[in-house]
Amino acid sequence: MQSRAKTHKNGRHKSRKRPFRWLILVLGLGVSGLIAAVAGVIGAYFYVAPSLPAAETIRDIPLQIPLRVFSRDGHLVAEFGERRRILVTYDEVPEHVVNAFIAAEDKRFWEHPGIDYRGLLRALMQLVTTGEVEAGGSTLTQQLARSYFLSLDRTIERKFKEGALAVRIENEFTKEQIMALFLNKMFFGQRAYGVSAAAQVYFNKPLADLNLAEAATLAGVLPAPSRYNPVRDVDEAAKRRSYVLGRMLDIGYIDRAQYDEAMAIPLESRLYGTAVELEAPYVAEMVRREMLKRFGESYSTDGYQVVTTLDSRLQQAANYAVRNGLLEFTRRRGYRGPLTRFELSPEILATPFAEWPLELRQSLEQYAPGGLTVAMVVRTSESDNSAVAVTRNGAELTIPWAGSSWAKPFVDLETTGPEPETVADVLAPGDVILVMPTAAGTWALAQVPQAQSALVTLDPADGSISSLVGGFDFTTSKYNRATQAFRQPGSAFKPFIYSAALEHGNTVATVILDAPIVISSSELEAVWRPINYSGRFYGPTRLRDALVRSMNLVSVRLLLFETGFGNAINHIAKFGFGDAALIRNGSLALGGGNASPLDMAQGYAVFANGGHGVQPHVIDAIYGPDGETLYRAEPLVVCAACEAEPDPYRIIEYDEDGNPIDEFPLEQMADVALEFQPDASLSPELFEDVKMAPRAITAQNAFLIQDLMRDVIRRGTGRRALALGRRDLSGKTGTSNDQRDAWFGGFNSDIATVVWVGYDDSLPLGPGEEGSRTALPIWIEYMRLALRGVPENQMPMPEGIVSVRIDPATGCPARAGQRNTIFEYFREGHVPVCEDIEELPDLFNDASGTDPEPAEEEEEGPEDLF
Repeated sequence: MQSRAKTHKNGRHKSRKRPFRWLILVLGLGVSGLIAAVAGVIGAYFYVAPSLPAAETIRDIPLQIPLRVFSRDGHLVAEFGERRRILVTYDEVPEHVVNAFIAAEDKRFWEHPGIDYRGLLRALMQLVTTGEVEAGGSTLTQQLARSYFLSLDRTIERKFKEGALAVRIENEFTKEQIMALFLNKMFFGQRAYGVSAAAQVYFNKPLADLNLAEAATLAGVLPAPSRYNPVRDVDEAAKRRSYVLGRMLDIGYIDRAQYDEAMAIPLESRLYGTAVELEAPYVAEMVRREMLKRFGESYSTDGYQVVTTLDSRLQQAANYAVRNGLLEFTRRRGYRGPLTRFELSPEILATPFAEWPLELRQSLEQYAPGGLTVAMVVRTSESDNSAVAVTRNGAELTIPWAGSSWAKPFVDLETTGPEPETVADVLAPGDVILVMPTAAGTWALAQVPQAQSALVTLDPADGSISSLVGGFDFTTSKYNRATQAFRQPGSAFKPFIYSAALEHGNTVATVILDAPIVISSSELEAVWRPINYSGRFYGPTRLRDALVRSMNLVSVRLLLFETGFGNAINHIAKFGFGDAALIRNGSLALGGGNASPLDMAQGYAVFANGGHGVQPHVIDAIYGPDGETLYRAEPLVVCAACEAEPDPYRIIEYDEDGNPIDEFPLEQMADVALEFQPDASLSPELFEDVKMAPRAITAQNAFLIQDLMRDVIRRGTGRRALALGRRDLSGKTGTSNDQRDAWFGGFNSDIATVVWVGYDDSLPLGPGEEGSRTALPIWIEYMRLALRGVPENQMPMPEGIVSVRIDPATGCPARAGQRNTIFEYFREGHVPVCEDIEELPDLFNDASGTDPEPAEEEEEGPEDLF
């Protein structure tokens, strides 16, 4: 019995030991496996470590950052580069944006050392069970390491390298720095790199303005940017947004109310461009070409920033004035009809716009140049003579009769059909048209002008380009007419001829015979017979009246017989004109050469600043990716104070110790401190470093031409500009033969602006389209906006100018007691000395002895006069 009992007891003891032994065995194996795994990991780390880059090299790896172009007052003009990227610091990223990415990609980001062991175990389990490492399990730091240094191969070796690099990165950077690197580096689809660029591309917002739903959308894009972005697939993007918001709710970043509110926001599926703040594409292209020339192909990837000389207020005024002026011009030339026309059945009109045939809806998606809007007429109304049209989003708009009554049918460049009487004469249902908003808050029929225009403004003080427009629409034509179109300036060139004449012995009161002239031109193998625009001849005419009336024959005689080709060309070249403008025949007097609007603005700036030659430039500064200054413009500047010469007769008194006695006692200095402005005659050391613009003409010459051109606006072909209500403006119209080019250039001491209008293929603009009707209104509209609130500023009379009472018929000083006299300006020493002569009769007109009225419109220029 005892033996059996003992045996039974020992059996039970052995059975109790077996589980314990198995537990020890399992634990031992587990510990051994763990040690082996750790050893393997450590061994793998030391195996891959030598081939890995140092984490700090991230700082030296440049991100591809586009070239960004700004106005001088900080408005973004353009961005050039295949990759859209806007670098941000961690402090510039809203908290809910950071939380969205943590929730979507790495909820333990703030705790782990670069590797999340849970994710690592999950990846190992995938390897054991499937033989492959699937996507997932990588921390943000690992993704950053992969993005900078590794390939996308799904191998265990890459995974080890990724983890090793992540640890190195965590040891080198703070968590905040890692998050900023991640958000700036990652690809979000649609050429958007970095979260700030993605915010602009998908939502047209700065990063700081993203709401919770938009942040979740961007965070959801990362696993597959080309698949999950809302432009590519809005449904997939919505699923990913829902997932991210759910994760944020589970983690506790948001509450239920915030979750529900974000989920209720419709997901936008639209692609936006760069957030351009100032429209100046022609200037942007000028900058791009210069940057390519300076830096090669890296200009668009190395993060350069260019600050231009553009003034955003003036540029906006230029954009508006040019487009408005061209749209007014094209109205006068007649309506060319709709873009296309469809048959709209009653069944189509009865259905919602979203269900219309695709062809109809796509017709409204086409590009509309110049800020116009594409619309389709759906019905017209006889009762109020209006039309109703629908736009691309299905919204309806009404075009009243005032908005379409201008549309006389276009026949050819010189002819239009009869004026329409009803809207049905112009529009019909199914017409795809262009419309524009009006100042009255309504809509008007519009069309793209076939003619083009350019406007350029220079600061006369240093030649900086304050505004520039090279055409109606850059997208449809990148040809920059402000700098690349060399056209005949016509009579707008005459002030330079008159300036040369004044420099070579003539005065503004010199009398020139306005009479027929015939010149045999061996150069052109023809006989040249220039004429005045009116076809009349006015006999003896003072230069002032000749410029005001823009008389062709006086200009020709002034050049040929009173100045000379050589003298004129040498003088005018100082304004910056090249050989194309300075032709060596009589038509030089009438602007028969070729000049760009920028050339003309540069020349007019010399008159505006008192006679100094300035160089046009548009780049003010270039900065590198870290903000370092790579280039700073140092233009030659106009400095009147620099020109002051020391007074050789100035007497300086000294005290008994040999020190100069102050001219102003200390107690008097306070009274003049704010007004006192020393010049080079008093403090030459203040102006030693000033780079002065050289003189092109004397101050006296500039003053006299300014005053002559001011008379053009007071009582000549530019008098429409009197509507501006200013007395400091000088200007000149210009029109080439057959109205192929229309010009107006004008200025005061602060601004010099030139406007050109014409066809690119030099076709005639049409009857009545002269400088005063076609170009001047654009200039007036621009100046109205540019000079709003700006005080008047004109050149003061310089020393060496005297005012003398003269006989207006002869230009001679008036006799004592003579009536009907006027005052005229002369340079000292150039007041004419005349003998008494009888008044000359007018031999060339029936109305002999009468003083003709100033011309209503600009006369023709020299083209086709031979």
